[in-house]
Amino acid sequence: MADRRLFTLVSILIGISIVLTYTLSVYTTILFGVNEFHFAFRQAIFGIFSIFVIWLLAQGNPDKLLTPIGFTLFIGSTVLMIAMPFLPEYFVSAVGGAKRWIKVFGFSLAPVEFFKIGFVYFLAWSFSRKYRDHDGMGVKDEYIRFAPYGIVFIGAMFIIAFVQNDLGQVVVLGLTLLFMLMFAGSSFRFFLTLLIGALMFFIFFIFTAEHRIMRIKSWWAFAQNTVLEIFPESIAAQLRVPTEVEPYQIGHSLNAIHNGGLFGTGIANGTFKLGFLSEVHTDFVLAGLAEEFGFVGVLIVTIIFLLMLQRIFKIANRTKDSRIYLFSLGVGLLLSFAFLVNAYGISGITPIKGISVPFLSYGGSSILAASIGIGMVLMASKKAKMD
Repeated sequence: MADRRLFTLVSILIGISIVLTYTLSVYTTILFGVNEFHFAFRQAIFGIFSIFVIWLLAQGNPDKLLTPIGFTLFIGSTVLMIAMPFLPEYFVSAVGGAKRWIKVFGFSLAPVEFFKIGFVYFLAWSFSRKYRDHDGMGVKDEYIRFAPYGIVFIGAMFIIAFVQNDLGQVVVLGLTLLFMLMFAGSSFRFFLTLLIGALMFFIFFIFTAEHRIMRIKSWWAFAQNTVLEIFPESIAAQLRVPTEVEPYQIGHSLNAIHNGGLFGTGIANGTFKLGFLSEVHTDFVLAGLAEEFGFVGVLIVTIIFLLMLQRIFKIANRTKDSRIYLFSLGVGLLLSFAFLVNAYGISGITPIKGISVPFLSYGGSSILAASIGIGMVLMASKKAKMD
């Protein structure tokens, strides 16, 4: 039997996202001249459909369905991402010149969201076969064995980071790949060398695009006063950037969090959603949550999220099937890193990456893709000894 607690926890998060979408999108509905329930209604459609998808997938046979579904997501979304730059404008939506969404029946779907789930399944399927015997291997041999995965990831990284201008997704995917490798059985030395290499690539990608450089400068303008206090003034003066690049989005995000206090201003009573934070119901949903529901509201949502992750990792830990173990682990890592990257960004700890909060941020692609991942984990949980 599929894990009911996991299904319940995810359904609660989806329900919360519908409420947050309604209360936080008030300014955006006025700006676009749409009905006050416009975004909440669309989120409700995707939310209810996603819950149904989770339930439907949970009924399936993991031995027969996991691999076809996983590879359909992986191959299908890869083909779509490659084809998107060449598709006509009426079929795709572009932001900042980057084509990221495909228009389907009045809705926009982002193939990259489904690619992440498919990529995790591909890694789990392949690692479970290739990493069975790893004793006595040197770092060089591990690199040779890892080379095909590296090529696939670099190809995906090129499409997502350069073609779609979405470096945040690459960060989440890269971290998930690294940790899945470690849990699959690679040595710590190999893990460390890959981590250093990934950091170098990350820096390279930042300096290949002007908007990423400005984003880093904007974040540093906010964080520099705290960090530079530990340096002598002669050094601090060289590292300080002009205040005209002050990150107003991060500033408003922190003010919203501060304004919420312990118990929040109350539902629909937030002020920073009124044009100060752009479309707060999407990437800044945690800041909007903090303002209207306070620290207590954020704590409750975080606890629900952590309980969800605990069930996912428990499913991974309770199965003897290495493919299911790695896939469940990968889905949990994917959701964890997305949550952390967003939370760190809106609180000013790291630069904003434009990553949505799983199951909470407005967006049909994100919620549906994550739900498919959860549905596959629930399907796989039938082979785990759960209590």
